[in-house]
Amino acid sequence: MKRTLFTGIGIALAVVSSTFGAGPPELQPVPAHSPHRTVLDRYCVTCHSQQLLTAGLSLESLDVEQVSEEAEMWEKVLGRLRSRAMPPVGMPRPEESDYDAFISYLEGELDRAAEASPNPGSLPAHRLNRTQYTNAIRDLLALEVDGKSLLPADSSRYGFDNIGNVLTISPMLLERYLSAARKISRLAVGDPATSPVSEIYTVPKYLKQHERMSEDLPFGSLGGIAIRQNFPLDGEYVIQIRLQTNFRRYIRGLQRARQLDVRLDGKKIKQFSIGGQHKGRSSFIFTSAGTGDIEQENYERRADEALEVRFPVKAGPRLVGIAFAKETVMPEGPYQAPLTQYDFTQYKGGNPAVRTVTITGPYNAKGVGETPSRQKIFVCYPATPEEEEPCAERILSGLARRAYRRPLSDGDLQTLLGFYRVGRSEGGFEVGVKDALERILVGPEFLFRVESEPENVAPGTAYRISDLELASRLSFFLWSSIPDDELLGLAESGKLKDPLVLEQQVRRMLTDSRSRAMVNNFAGQWLQLHNLRLLSPDPEVFSYFDDNLREAFQKETELFFESLMREDGSVLDLLNADYKFVNERLARHYQIPNVYGSHFRRVTVNDEARRGILGQGSVLTVTSYANRTSPVLRGKWVLENILGAPPPPPPPHIPELKDRDESCKKLSMRQQMEQHRANPACFVCHARMDPLGFALENFDGIGGWRTIDANAPIDASGVLPDGTTFEGPAGLRKVLLSRSEEFVTNVTEKLLTYALGRGAEFYDAPAIRKIVREAAPGDYRWSSLIMGIVQSTPFQMRRSKES
Repeated sequence: MKRTLFTGIGIALAVVSSTFGAGPPELQPVPAHSPHRTVLDRYCVTCHSQQLLTAGLSLESLDVEQVSEEAEMWEKVLGRLRSRAMPPVGMPRPEESDYDAFISYLEGELDRAAEASPNPGSLPAHRLNRTQYTNAIRDLLALEVDGKSLLPADSSRYGFDNIGNVLTISPMLLERYLSAARKISRLAVGDPATSPVSEIYTVPKYLKQHERMSEDLPFGSLGGIAIRQNFPLDGEYVIQIRLQTNFRRYIRGLQRARQLDVRLDGKKIKQFSIGGQHKGRSSFIFTSAGTGDIEQENYERRADEALEVRFPVKAGPRLVGIAFAKETVMPEGPYQAPLTQYDFTQYKGGNPAVRTVTITGPYNAKGVGETPSRQKIFVCYPATPEEEEPCAERILSGLARRAYRRPLSDGDLQTLLGFYRVGRSEGGFEVGVKDALERILVGPEFLFRVESEPENVAPGTAYRISDLELASRLSFFLWSSIPDDELLGLAESGKLKDPLVLEQQVRRMLTDSRSRAMVNNFAGQWLQLHNLRLLSPDPEVFSYFDDNLREAFQKETELFFESLMREDGSVLDLLNADYKFVNERLARHYQIPNVYGSHFRRVTVNDEARRGILGQGSVLTVTSYANRTSPVLRGKWVLENILGAPPPPPPPHIPELKDRDESCKKLSMRQQMEQHRANPACFVCHARMDPLGFALENFDGIGGWRTIDANAPIDASGVLPDGTTFEGPAGLRKVLLSRSEEFVTNVTEKLLTYALGRGAEFYDAPAIRKIVREAAPGDYRWSSLIMGIVQSTPFQMRRSKES
């Protein structure tokens, strides 16, 4: 029975080229010789009259009855079989029952071997990436810092920027960490000698400010910006506001008088009147100083020079809000249609809008104040010189325990006290604490996650990691930050390894607001949302695209993904959910009626094409070019991010698409791709990608719905290599859901890669299959996959180095 199955599937396995990226070979039957013949005994593989050997590998030597001996090779074969990429287009194909039976056999053999001899792999030392560093500072010191201004972006691999073997550190990067530590320690402790500095906040120039711009701004406001600013000292600060201009440098919206409010923590501290007959005069909330007139002839260019206020503020994080008051009575006049991007750059009417806000200070500093950071740091304060060092020891022990994510040794503490004593001798108790804190923030104990092998572990042996290492893995997976006191305490007591305790902690951490890091970091990188800010759709083609739509695309997908996780929905709902999150701008783009205002709300989707992630503008835009759609990019995105079956890299010297035929008639995108696929070198890969992308052709390059391309009706039908036919987004979604196990397996592999900070290897595949199998009865809920990863062998174990 088994031998019959093997020979029946031999065609699929013989196509070595589809595993390693070569072209389709010829197949020649060969008589059977041995009762223990391998799968490939039945078929000899040749390519261009030569035996096919790619990268020095051949399947002819594999014995299908000894699968575990060549696990890496068989895992590759499994991947190609699941995606039906073997054999390639045009070659004879086995029955589906043969596919499934042989896949089941291989999986069973590989999984049993992995259970008998687990290989969890090993993790290299991990430097905290920029996001993790920023979050760790927040949780350690109650201090929000702008990581992008302190540290450069990190390199990515396997789709994520937390991969250990690319998080190296160079002398230049070390200098940036030293500089960041100095700045952060001064901000956290407070430095009375701080000189005035300016921070400039810029509103994107194509962001149209005709509505309430943030939930941090009051209802009834229009445009503006909300800024979370950390004021380093008690003192006076100056806010300077500059307004948006058209390309001729004329300030917009000065036809009528408008009120511009400046608020601090929601309280109005100043109100300007600008436009109409006010010509720059201002009314004050807590001061009566005047600003004078601006010369009439320069008014339209210089009216915002009077928008400046100096005010006292206490040290610490504060919310600065700057917005116009919304008019209660709309002025009479014709309806103003939405402006194209070009028209917007010319326009000087409409509403005034904020361009930049500059905050400068402190002036006349009164002291360091009582900030959340100081409350976090100074858990004690000495009353006499004799109390200073014991208090410093208590402060530094607590900070370093959290920062290092483990109990301190006496050597750790003495190192920090050495820095404290030097600073204490030069500037007093607080300077000593500041210097020791700076040492904590640049220490390898904080910047790197290093897992040490226990003593007397044999080389090449799998062993369980310590509770403290497990706590760090867990917190950086779910929070992209350091463990909190509860998690660290359980690890120190040795209780975290208890399965019930571990499950309780995972569920607690998923309900914590810090788990939103899974949305920003995991989903943002997996779905390529971070690329949205880099895209510039061609204004000649997509004339109504603006930064409001760009921000709405990202917000929609983030809210959507977060809702699935918070509600513990099925992973399959990513493809099939019947709801969206939209505001008025996005609803207008999607042609969803009766949605008004800038706030996002959940709406039910009646349009089958808009269900799930494939109907969202974020994905459709990042998989397009600036001036057109790309079935190739979209098909490739589906293969990589949904099915986990990426195509091989393209060959060099790919010819450009021709957008017109020989008679100069404009061709649709489908017609251009069909010409391109006529090239035999391009056909094999495009046969897999293009049908998936064609199904999404009704969406234009920014996700708008269309039915015509190049003056011809759009053909959104597709045929997969296995003969499966479908049409449009709804048909594609049905096909993908019919392969739900492939999708869930891919999501699990992505999650595991992100959780471990290394690429998923062939020896991780049995663990991934186990997670997917165990999550199936619960309809693949997010909590099931996450819990499965946390409980898995790769997450809880490590392999010692070979001798």
